[in-house]
Amino acid sequence: MKMEVQWLLWTIFSILVCRFGFALWSRGRALAPCLSKRSFSTLIVLGSGGHTAEMLDLVSMLNHERYSPRCYVAALTDNMSLSKAQRLEESFIQQAAANHKARYLQIYRSREVGQSYLTSMATTTIGMAHGLWIVFRVRPDIILCNGPGTCLPICIAGFLLKVLSFKWVVMVYIESIARVRKLSLTGLLLYKLCLMDQFFVQWPKLKNKFPRAQYVDRLM
Repeated sequence: MKMEVQWLLWTIFSILVCRFGFALWSRGRALAPCLSKRSFSTLIVLGSGGHTAEMLDLVSMLNHERYSPRCYVAALTDNMSLSKAQRLEESFIQQAAANHKARYLQIYRSREVGQSYLTSMATTTIGMAHGLWIVFRVRPDIILCNGPGTCLPICIAGFLLKVLSFKWVVMVYIESIARVRKLSLTGLLLYKLCLMDQFFVQWPKLKNKFPRAQYVDRLM
């Protein structure tokens, strides 16, 4: 019995390792089949201040029928971003550009500005668990984010969906236009971890320093 349990655990571990390697190898390669769908649910991660403004500007330029239904996620301590997203969605309805009801969710923030690294370990664990719950609940076709720390647990959870074969999530990162010479901490982590299917920067200096990124000029 003990040998059978060990064999089962080893088999599960081997499958997960293979799935992890396949998910890394396939990032960006499975875009065409995924994006050929008529529409796909989109999870949009909002930060505070400039991050939210940039992301909502980007969302306003999307094909609203195709990128639907939309689900917006913001930090629990962010009192403004979701209300801004709601106003944007209301404008889509007035323009008859949206037929799907948007969703608005909040997530525990992994780390507040100025928070000590010791206490941030606990809050990061909570944030990761909450991010997993949100992504496994929504199961989006695509995740859009542009740099707030809130997007890190969301993107890790989206990658886990691929590894566990629940769903193939296309994950797109657009670095903030404010980042001219170096990536944000979140952007650097996602770049180094190779989690994103598409990684965009808006300044040529960043493209030169991070060759796997794609330069798209200024979007906003």
